[in-house]
Amino acid sequence: MISNKIKQTLILGLMLVVLSTTFGQNSQQQSKTIIKPEGSDVAQQDVGVEEKLEQRVADVTLTNQNGEEVKINELIDKPTIINLVYYDCPGICSPLMNGIADFVGQLSMDIGKDYQVLTISFDHTESTELASRKHTNYMKQIDKEIDETGWTFYTADSTDIQKLTESVGFKFMKTSDDLFAHSSTLVVTSPKGKITRYLNGTYFLPFEVKMSLVEASEGKTGSTINRVLQYCYNYDPTGQKYVLNITKITGTFMIFIAVIVFLVLVLRTRKKNQSPKPNEE
Repeated sequence: MISNKIKQTLILGLMLVVLSTTFGQNSQQQSKTIIKPEGSDVAQQDVGVEEKLEQRVADVTLTNQNGEEVKINELIDKPTIINLVYYDCPGICSPLMNGIADFVGQLSMDIGKDYQVLTISFDHTESTELASRKHTNYMKQIDKEIDETGWTFYTADSTDIQKLTESVGFKFMKTSDDLFAHSSTLVVTSPKGKITRYLNGTYFLPFEVKMSLVEASEGKTGSTINRVLQYCYNYDPTGQKYVLNITKITGTFMIFIAVIVFLVLVLRTRKKNQSPKPNEE
């Protein structure tokens, strides 16, 4: 017969294996979303994002939706979200910018005052007029009154685009059908232009964005928030929103409680065994 102590040890070991496996699988999940058009011969490793936390964004020249040339380091004077897209994208760029419009409308922070968004086309052939139309369209999608100068749209020449994308680790390639293979990523910087965080995907929890901006204002870098939130939330395709994963959270909580109970039992057993026995007559 197996003693109770051995049984308890086996149960604890099993619980720890389950817990470590659950967190391990989550932490290894790919956080970046890559668009690869059908029929494309682009290798997946040629697109995506190489995180360059704590590095500074290259000081390149951009042209805004009004046709004005500006230096990006002159623009970045507050926590900033850099959004790299191309305006004629038939795929992931529109959902990405829709996601920005959603959190801009939901955040308690004021865009233009507390933070800003710079949407920049990495296709050097796209025009200022197209950038202006995109700016107008997305301003209409936001559900509250905002400072429209807080979210601005830009184009640039090929040299500056290359410098900018390399400085933030954004990799893209043109495909044989004149589209681009690229990732869906937001780059968050401090008011001094230092990269502090990457947010991946097309939908962003307002809490996640706010925390990223607060940390950027303090110059803090990291990548843990996204992983924690991915663990706690699942995307509901029907409701098109993120919802708490009650099953996963409850399961994790139960495992945690079980471990605590087991440790208490072990400590009590040790204390009982170590207590002096009464003298036998």
